[in-house]
Amino acid sequence: MNNILVPVLALVVWTFVLWFWMYITRLPAMRKARIDARRIKRKDDLDALPVSVKQVADNYNHLHEQPTVFFALAFYSHLAGVADALNIQLAWAYVLMRVIHSLIQCTINFVPLRFLAFTLSSFVLMVIAARNVLALIP
Repeated sequence: MNNILVPVLALVVWTFVLWFWMYITRLPAMRKARIDARRIKRKDDLDALPVSVKQVADNYNHLHEQPTVFFALAFYSHLAGVADALNIQLAWAYVLMRVIHSLIQCTINFVPLRFLAFTLSSFVLMVIAARNVLALIP
């Protein structure tokens, strides 16, 4: 797996795993709370759902935020020819940190631990970005 696009695919697949997780927890919870999906107009309409169900949905949304920077960096690295072994390892480290972040948020949701996973993943992105900038210097 010497290709930086494989970790991109892995994170995309993980996002779909969370999509399924979200719906297998949300739909039964909506039935139990007697929430009619046809009447939902705002996020507030889902306030009756248990926190554990909301955590999974929140994480699914989080996978559409910072990971977009990862996707851009990975594609840039690939297209610019700077997807060396270290950037590929960093890309896998980022994916691993995001999976850990998801598992923390969707289960125990201990914010200091979740923040640590988020911070580590952010630093990994910064290192990939810095390495790509340094590769521009002759």
